[in-house]
Amino acid sequence: MPLTEREQKVWNEIQSWEYQLSQQESTDFQMLYDKWVNAAVNGIPAGKRLEVFAKVDQWLFHLHAFIQSSQSQLDARGRILSEARLFNEHIEHLEELRTLSIDQLIYITEHQIARHRVYSFLQGGATGAGGLLLLSADLPLMLTLNLKAVQLIATTYGYDVNKPYEMMLALKVFHVAILPARLQRYAWHGLLDEMNEAGDMPFFYAGEDKIVGAESCQALLKQTLKTYIIYMLRRKLVQGIPLLGIAVGSTVNYRLTRTVTEFTHRFYQMRYLLEKQK
Repeated sequence: MPLTEREQKVWNEIQSWEYQLSQQESTDFQMLYDKWVNAAVNGIPAGKRLEVFAKVDQWLFHLHAFIQSSQSQLDARGRILSEARLFNEHIEHLEELRTLSIDQLIYITEHQIARHRVYSFLQGGATGAGGLLLLSADLPLMLTLNLKAVQLIATTYGYDVNKPYEMMLALKVFHVAILPARLQRYAWHGLLDEMNEAGDMPFFYAGEDKIVGAESCQALLKQTLKTYIIYMLRRKLVQGIPLLGIAVGSTVNYRLTRTVTEFTHRFYQMRYLLEKQK
């Protein structure tokens, strides 16, 4: 089925975004940083390194299942269906969300995105203002918040992330979305190729089930550095309030969630339009 005029405009926007992503070049500092990270990771014995990656993968699977079955996520799914019924009162199931127009789906998705960006901003500010307990909880909370956002964007476009294939695809999208932009451009096409090879609406996942790799360490180190900076700024008080720590925490967390949600939204927009053309 050919795209409508509006769908073609969204397609062109995605193409423009893809081009900007492809123009991301590594600076000398980033190349040196990448080389240092790779050397540090390769310095770990191969067996131990693969064991750690496998354990992180397993932890992500469990985190995904926990979030998806949580009451807050079930409530969010209900809100998405309720919003969809404002446009089509006959919608009852997630798959029927794909009968909505691209603008209607974007409208509902942007509500989810705006909400999670605010959550991220507040969580980062709380981390910057809090003590060691909040600092230690920052990384798992950020991963949880952003993975939840990925799940809800997929849900809005009518994909049930409880299904094995959709679960694995959402986890891979999440993983690519947290990578630095200079690495995302390669992984973006890998996601699209993998999706095209899977065919129409598969239930089981038949591809590579490994998610975390050496490149994931860069995202982890960035968040660890943020935590260290906040810790060092705890004593920089303005009228008894660690304003610098709050500013760093809220800004970094907001920017990460903005990147994750934008990347995820572009991916599911592209998937919707590709399937529409079939």
